[in-house]
Amino acid sequence: MKTLVEQLATYATYHRDPRNIATHFIGVPIIVLSVLILLSRVSVDVAGISVTPALAVFILSSLFYFKLSLVYGLAMFLVHGALLIVAGHFASLGTAAWLSAGIGIFVVGWIIQFIGHYYEGRKPAFVDDMIGLAIGPLFVVAELGFLVGLGKKTQTQVEAIAGPVRRRETASA
Repeated sequence: MKTLVEQLATYATYHRDPRNIATHFIGVPIIVLSVLILLSRVSVDVAGISVTPALAVFILSSLFYFKLSLVYGLAMFLVHGALLIVAGHFASLGTAAWLSAGIGIFVVGWIIQFIGHYYEGRKPAFVDDMIGLAIGPLFVVAELGFLVGLGKKTQTQVEAIAGPVRRRETASA
């Protein structure tokens, strides 16, 4: 299995335009939310605990992220845990509202993603490697951390492989 830096760097090579990264800050979390919404409706009672496919995805993805990094794993656990709670509220709506919200949010999220990739001039990472679907949310958390000054060592290592985020050139007067 690739290391945290290898996973982030591979994904980052598809995401060097700041406009693309910005769209990911919005698109990726709402796509994750939409998937969790759609997977939160069906449940099975296991020893008094309501187990949904969304909970199973949450647990498996958390294990994956923790295997990559304790710190990033904890961050992903908290972010995805919050999204899982929100998804549970949507799942309690009537069927039409639940399904409309899940599908509608999913479509909006992907539209935002494809706008970002238009600016990037490159296809999404998952087209070449499906693991990109799991790394996308991690990339968003990492990039947000980088923006606020966290994870400098990881950022330096990722950028040594993928290159720095391209800065938009200003028009000369």
